[in-house]
Amino acid sequence: MQIQCFEDLPLGREVMKGIEDLGFNSLFPIQAHAIMPLLEGKDVIGQAQTGTGKTAAFGIPMVERLNPQINRVQSLVLEPTRELAIQVADHISRLSKYSKLRVLPVYGGTSIQRQIHALKRGVHIVVGTPGRIIDLLKRGMLRLTSVKIIVLDEADRMLDMGFIKDVEYILSKVPVDRQMSLFSATIDKSVMRLCNRYMKSPEEILVSKDEIALTQINQHYLVVNRQSKLENLCNILYEHHVERAIIFCKTRRGTDRLARKLRARGYNAKAFHAGFTQSQREFVINAFRKRKIKLLVATDVAARGLDIQGITHIINYDIPLDPLTYFHRIGRTARMGLEGTAITLVSYGEITELNRIKALTKTSIEELESNVI
Repeated sequence: MQIQCFEDLPLGREVMKGIEDLGFNSLFPIQAHAIMPLLEGKDVIGQAQTGTGKTAAFGIPMVERLNPQINRVQSLVLEPTRELAIQVADHISRLSKYSKLRVLPVYGGTSIQRQIHALKRGVHIVVGTPGRIIDLLKRGMLRLTSVKIIVLDEADRMLDMGFIKDVEYILSKVPVDRQMSLFSATIDKSVMRLCNRYMKSPEEILVSKDEIALTQINQHYLVVNRQSKLENLCNILYEHHVERAIIFCKTRRGTDRLARKLRARGYNAKAFHAGFTQSQREFVINAFRKRKIKLLVATDVAARGLDIQGITHIINYDIPLDPLTYFHRIGRTARMGLEGTAITLVSYGEITELNRIKALTKTSIEELESNVI
């Protein structure tokens, strides 16, 4: 039977109520292909662009298969960043609202004692970063002997960040007889090596490179002089009636500088980068999520993982050197099937970088004309 909507899936009433509360109806491709194999207990490798319902693809079968009567950690989700751990845990908590499953995000930069206290009370699903998970394991506060489902989310990013040994250590602590799924925006050799070592006959749900961009994103670029980039940016903000945007820069210093210049011109803008403390980062993200900030000026620390609804525009103030980073950036808009706009400022010496991005996608990137002399 062709799976087209959630009603076609063999899901319990509690899970369906959680799905309905989230307003889900039709399935995204990654969900249509991954949920049934995961419900059947198979290992799965899923390649999906961020913002296409990936968390629900592994979260729904997880919530359906776990037993709330067993007061132990039954599922573990590994995430590369604190922000992702928080957001994915929140998403799974909403899905499991009626299933009586307790979900705990664990990550560094915040009180470990609170997380230990929650684990002692009893948790069914742990969503966390490798470093904090290992810390809890070594303290004897986190036990994985009852884990039946493990998920590696944003696997390519975890490996890029040097977490391979941490991931392997954690995998050595979970039972051999468990289900494992891995989700990644890109599937390269290092990701496949991990799959081959730890997964049992996985079902592969892969997206080809020429499908990498989301078609509901209207993509544009503007060729500019370096000296007039700020003027062009302000023109874009005015002419496109930008309500809520992430503006990407290459460096922390450039991010701080641009946010300062925009505020001087009367824009409601804040910087966001890895130089912030955890509490500063959470403060800025919460303010942006609650629409107290209109423009988030960010480095690529925000390119993956930020799941914030209603971002109308992504503006690449600096074009990324890595073409794949471009797709991770623009995936912050057009979330959950909505439309969005991505605009990239390209200096005259950066046409080569633009052409590399164009070569990776079938979707067109249209040129805009500048009104700035």
